[in-house]
Formats: sequence, structure tokens, C-alpha cells
Amino acid sequence: MAQEKSMSKSRATADVLSYIGLVVLSIIWVSPIIILIIQSFTNSGNSRILGTKFTLDNYIKLFSKEEVEFHYGKWYLNTFIVAIICCIISTFFVLSVSYTMSRLRFKMRKSFMNIALILGMFPGFMSMIAIYHILKQVKLTGTLTGLVVAYTAGAGLGFYIAKGFFDTIPKAIDEAAWIDGATKWQVFTQITVPLSKPIIVYTILTSFNAAWVDFILVSYLQGDKVDKYTIAYGLYKMVDMQHITTYYNRFCAGSILVAIPLTILFICMQKFYAEGLSGAVKG
Repeated sequence: MAQEKSMSKSRATADVLSYIGLVVLSIIWVSPIIILIIQSFTNSGNSRILGTKFTLDNYIKLFSKEEVEFHYGKWYLNTFIVAIICCIISTFFVLSVSYTMSRLRFKMRKSFMNIALILGMFPGFMSMIAIYHILKQVKLTGTLTGLVVAYTAGAGLGFYIAKGFFDTIPKAIDEAAWIDGATKWQVFTQITVPLSKPIIVYTILTSFNAAWVDFILVSYLQGDKVDKYTIAYGLYKMVDMQHITTYYNRFCAGSILVAIPLTILFICMQKFYAEGLSGAVKG
């Protein structure tokens, strides 16, 4: 009896310590966001957390026509256009390649999958020089079209998660449709895709997020074409050594606005996002 009470007390102590640890970690994680939000509503500069008064000027000035050096509204629109187009193209590429690898059997299939796996181990920015010179040859550097090409050209190599999900769908469904006279395209679009909503949502979210937050490719491909920047690189330019004192609070406001679309998307789609990951358990 005494031993049971001792074990119960130990478990209770462990639970309390766990909760305390979670609270501390939550404060550490949330505090930078809170500070960022506070700074976006103040005019204190970057030396103080709290300003003299709260104001909406930082948000208003981001989209002011008088702002000639930083085109935040244009950058936001650029990012939205690029992210939407990349999302559509990349999702189509990923789902097409994934379905092909999951359902079809052809020569060099295993070799292709192994090559894709090896290439996926290398970070994408290692190919920046090659991408730059290729786009320069076709005169697409410094354009939004060039960014779309750079983001989507290799999207098909990220097929492994979607393939794992397709592998969980019984092939007997496809075979029954083929017997009834359906083509492979009809099976894919009318049977497999409706059954694959979770992985489609997951692919859409990851494709959109990749283009929305990318910094490296934009900084390398867009050069001095300020009106062709996307929001990540534009915000970085707002807090360089030359502008940080003047634009720090506007940078905070811009960062909050950047996070809003992604936050809404993930909140609305988190159910499907989790289902997409949990479904991809079969290789």
C-alpha cells in the first residue's frame, strides 16, 4: 500500500514537472510573436519593446503610395501570384508522378525512384548557379515567370509522401474500373483523386508554403529588380544596416501580415494535413 502511494506521488510529481516544462516552453515560443505584434503597433524603433503609444501607422505606411523605396503591396501581390501558380503546377506534377510510381510498372522504375531519393538528400540551393544560368539563357531572370519555373521544375521529385498515400488505396478499385472500360486517366481523375483529398490538401499546403516563404532563390534570381521581389526578400531588405532604424516597426507589421494567409490555411486544413501524413505510411 505504501509502495502504491509512493508510485502515485511520483507520477503526480512527474506530471506537475511536465506541465511546468510545457508552460516554460510555450512562453519561450510565444514571446517573440507577442513582441513582434506589439512592435508592429508602436513607433518605438528597434531599441525598446514597448513604444510610447499604439498606432496603425506602420500598417498604413506599408501600402502608402508615398512609399517609393519599398513596394510592400507589390511584393505581397507578387508573392501571392507566384505561390498560387506554383501551388497548382506543383500539385499536378507531384500527384501525377506519385500515381505513376504507385500504380504503373515499367522499366527503370526502381532506378528512377532511387535517383530521386538521392537527389532529395541535397538541399535545393546547391543548384542555384545552374538554375540562374539556365534562366539567364532564356531571359527569365528578374521575372516572376522565372521564379515559377524555378519552384515547379523539380516539384515532381517530391513524390514519395503522396506515393505512400496512393499505395494505401486498394489496387482492386483500379482494376474493377479498367474492367468496366475506364482509361488510366479516368481512373486517376474520377476515382483516385476523390479518394485522395488529404494528400492533395497536404501537397497544396506545402507547395504554397514553399513559394510563399522562400528567400534564397528570390535573392539570387531577381537581382536589383525591386518591383519583382517577393515578400520574404523584400522584408529582409527593410532591415538591412541602412534602413533598420527607420523601417523596423514597419518590418514587424509586414511580418504579421505575411503570417496571416499561412495561419488561416493551416488552421482550416490541419485536419486534412494530419490525415495526409498519417496515410503515407506505406512505401
